[in-house]
Amino acid sequence: MGAYKYVQELWRKKQSEAMHYIARLRTWEFRQLAVLKRCPSPTRPEKAHRLGYKAKPGFVVYRVRVRRGGRKRPFFHGISYGKPRNIGVTGYKHKASLRVHAEQKAGRRLGSLRVLNSYWVAQDGSYKWYEIILVDPMHPAIRDDPHINWICNGVHKHRELRGLTSAGRKSRGLHKKGIGTMKLRPSRYSAWKRNHTRTLKRFR
Repeated sequence: MGAYKYVQELWRKKQSEAMHYIARLRTWEFRQLAVLKRCPSPTRPEKAHRLGYKAKPGFVVYRVRVRRGGRKRPFFHGISYGKPRNIGVTGYKHKASLRVHAEQKAGRRLGSLRVLNSYWVAQDGSYKWYEIILVDPMHPAIRDDPHINWICNGVHKHRELRGLTSAGRKSRGLHKKGIGTMKLRPSRYSAWKRNHTRTLKRFR
């Protein structure tokens, strides 16, 4: 086995004594840092390389902190106008995962970079930390690499905001296939509209 295989096995045993101790140290350190922090190198190199990261110019890794739990509806002063059935403020859940929100937070702040992928790093009672792999589409090393220069095309701008990353596709249900997924493609709304629209021939 290669070295990365041993590192991968370590990350699979998160409740082992060594990893538990390291996790406590890391979460304490991450809490002292900014919400969005650039990493000199990936915390999980074996995971980053599996997701497309290369230790070459043009690739950067940022660590993002997101708050755990559900979401509150953004009411001004907590006042909800309208019908009583729509009065709820708390108890709402995110439609996409926290990993998707971490990617979007990084993508909005770093608009000149393209989000390639992301992975979980650490969590405590209040926060989760994800590392986001980003690519500079204007760097010559990226534009000349046939394996990654697809991301330089304009259609991949802010792919994280349109649910095109791996985490985004998973939240849209597109990692599944077969029976029961016909209501997910091309999207939930498109399938609903297709099934609820009555189409009649002009001459009938």
